[in-house]
Amino acid sequence: MGYILSFLLGLMVGLMVLGWQRSRFNSRSKQMLQNLHPNFLEGSHGDAPTQLSLALIQRQKHQKELEISRKDLEARLAYHLRVLEAAPFGYLQIDDENRLVWCNTEARSLLCIRQPPLPHTRLLLELVRSYELDQLADQTRKANRPCQTDWVFYPVSQDPMQLSRQDAQLLRGYGFPMFDQNVGIFLESRAETEMLKQQRDRWASDVAHELKTPLTSIRLVAETLQSRVEPGLRGWVDRLVNETVRLSTLVQDLLDLAQLDRNLPHDLKRKPVNLVELVRSAWINLEPLAQKKNLKFNYDGPESLIFEVDEPRLYRVLVNLLDNGIKYSPPWGVIQARLHYQNAEEANQSPWLVIDVIDTGTGFDENDLPFIFERFYKADRSRAQALPAQPRPPETMPPAQADSEASSGGQNRTSTGLGLAIVRQIVEAHHGTVCARNHPEAGGAWLTVTLPPVN
Repeated sequence: MGYILSFLLGLMVGLMVLGWQRSRFNSRSKQMLQNLHPNFLEGSHGDAPTQLSLALIQRQKHQKELEISRKDLEARLAYHLRVLEAAPFGYLQIDDENRLVWCNTEARSLLCIRQPPLPHTRLLLELVRSYELDQLADQTRKANRPCQTDWVFYPVSQDPMQLSRQDAQLLRGYGFPMFDQNVGIFLESRAETEMLKQQRDRWASDVAHELKTPLTSIRLVAETLQSRVEPGLRGWVDRLVNETVRLSTLVQDLLDLAQLDRNLPHDLKRKPVNLVELVRSAWINLEPLAQKKNLKFNYDGPESLIFEVDEPRLYRVLVNLLDNGIKYSPPWGVIQARLHYQNAEEANQSPWLVIDVIDTGTGFDENDLPFIFERFYKADRSRAQALPAQPRPPETMPPAQADSEASSGGQNRTSTGLGLAIVRQIVEAHHGTVCARNHPEAGGAWLTVTLPPVN
């Protein structure tokens, strides 16, 4: 009897220990299941070990899917890197501390980087001595938007014998923000573009030089014939003179642009100039043309304003701006010139000078505004069409002369499409800006020149 009681007692103790262990096992299984998949217990059936087994199977399946996704992303990344490596433009990736993470072959060639950099080991300035490139990365990161800059890159060679053989590179960089304050920069060499521009300017200059002498001879002959031909043929000779003058003006503008390209901004001779007198002098020079259309001139600004500029060059700017206003203003219109200072952004900065020229014509077409200062771009047709019709020439006037004056609006004046291009060239040489828009009140063209003070 005692053995039976001992057996039953031991059996009860064993069952209690087994139940406790099972309860503890279930509790730990539920905890592990909760850690593996918090939402797995909801809506599932079976005990905790069974649920844990199912959760482990699902977890393994999920890990396999993640592994497949990782390999797919790695394959895509490798493909994109191969594309960037073979791209005809340079590409750099820079981290949040301006360290070079990766760059392609073209970037190494443009920036003279001998070996591919290891990730997160070298600062960009240690590999490339270009502060403009470093500033582009900082500017893009700070603005959190794409930025662009142009600069001349001067390679630094470790071999002193190669210093004279290092050619400067004209580069353009496009920076765009990336994840974790990283910055991507695309590099483009502007050497070929600059070479084509120089070839174009040289060609235009050479053609202008070749045309200047024969055009002068033709003009002299035509002016000699004006007083010697019969009255019925005089209109044709007048038309020949007008066209010769137009071509001579075009040739002279081309020569002026070529000279500005060669000499500016190094040839600027700044000195203190009273700009009010310069504006009035430019208008007096053009006043005979303005009187033909009964145009009035208004000046708005101080009686005297002294500013350091290149006087002959700025005089050319004022003449071109006022001439543009005279050309497109209707009869009895008003040409307004204003001089004033622009408020400085900071208290310790000197104010910029602003020159406004406003006419009362029809203004610029919105589609023309981005191209107003381009060479040979003319918006004459769109602006001239809206001008009031000129009086019809008398019947006694020869047809050739009538056509000539009608085509020039009765002024015998034509546009070469280079006047405003010369304005921009001179203004940019003074480190200023020029813009075109339409005046909201006058309705005509509004040309604004902004010049910085001389430091």
